[in-house]
Amino acid sequence: MNLADYFRENRYKPTFEMGERVFGKKEGIPFIGTVGNDTEISKEEGPRVSVHLDLPFPKNKSFILVVKPEVLKRLRSYD
Repeated sequence: MNLADYFRENRYKPTFEMGERVFGKKEGIPFIGTVGNDTEISKEEGPRVSVHLDLPFPKNKSFILVVKPEVLKRLRSYD
């Protein structure tokens, strides 16, 4: 097995795709946004997802949140 095969089999598989619409709650505050990145930096921290918000988050007035994938749900289109 070469290195390319090893990393293909053992790397983190993302839960969400870039650009996917999601919603969730952080600190009891609901939010809606778009996934920017779904990655795992280290095994100790685990996976994390950056979400580009539609409206700023009230606590820190930021348009980007970094949360765990378990916090998020896919936003459905009701056409």
